[in-house]
Amino acid sequence: RNQTVQLCPAPHASFPLFLVVFFHCLLHWFAIAPLLSEIRDDIGITKQDVWTSSIVGVGGTILMRFIMGPMCDKYGARILFLLILSFASIPTACTGFV
Repeated sequence: RNQTVQLCPAPHASFPLFLVVFFHCLLHWFAIAPLLSEIRDDIGITKQDVWTSSIVGVGGTILMRFIMGPMCDKYGARILFLLILSFASIPTACTGFV
């Protein structure tokens, strides 16, 4: 008999988990902001470069929403959310090395 592994016992139980993950992502996204002046001085970029990177980040978010919408319909949001968090955790963890 084939049994599937359920991460959440009920469909409505996944909402609190996603809420925790959302706030975790929010914490990591804004953790760099207080250190931005130190990071800017360490790697030698200008204020214009900082603004450009911020604009590119927002533009990339908008673009990824258009790409991820159909992919969520095809593969499911949980799998894609796991993949995005896994890949995004690597550069976030590396910010301590700057």
